[in-house]
Amino acid sequence: MPGDTKGRILAVARELFVEQGVQNTSLRQISERLGITKPALYYHFASRDDLVRSIVQPLIEDIERFVRGREPAGDPRELLGDYFDLMWRHREVIVMMVRDLSTLSHLDLGARMFAWRRQIVALLLGPDLTREQHIRATVALGGMSDCAVEYADLPLEEVKPTAVEAAAVALGI
Repeated sequence: MPGDTKGRILAVARELFVEQGVQNTSLRQISERLGITKPALYYHFASRDDLVRSIVQPLIEDIERFVRGREPAGDPRELLGDYFDLMWRHREVIVMMVRDLSTLSHLDLGARMFAWRRQIVALLLGPDLTREQHIRATVALGGMSDCAVEYADLPLEEVKPTAVEAAAVALGI
């Protein structure tokens, strides 16, 4: 079934990209691990970049939906908790991007990620922030993302409360 093959390709590629980095993973390695030919892989994905885009796209869509679906002046702790859940769901993709930062620039994600973060900060603290508030927000959101990656082997319920509380403290809320 083609959909199943495509899903298997995405799963194996994500696994190899996380282990080795995007640039150090060849399409040949992916096809060999799957037991399919490279032409069969090319049938589903035209290039490694196409494959990476397909892996990263759900994260992009979730972040955009997250930012669009929020009202300013909502409960900041709830927003922090929901943001942590988002990062947790996509932790493998985040590891993949952090492991190979060229993925961010190659897919033009760096600027978009900073824009999303600014939107989230504005939702948390409002539009007119002091430099100190910006720095605190960077520590809070970056720290939560780092926790989702660093402690990915622990249960969510063990990591999330501490990460969210630390972010709230950093933000002064």
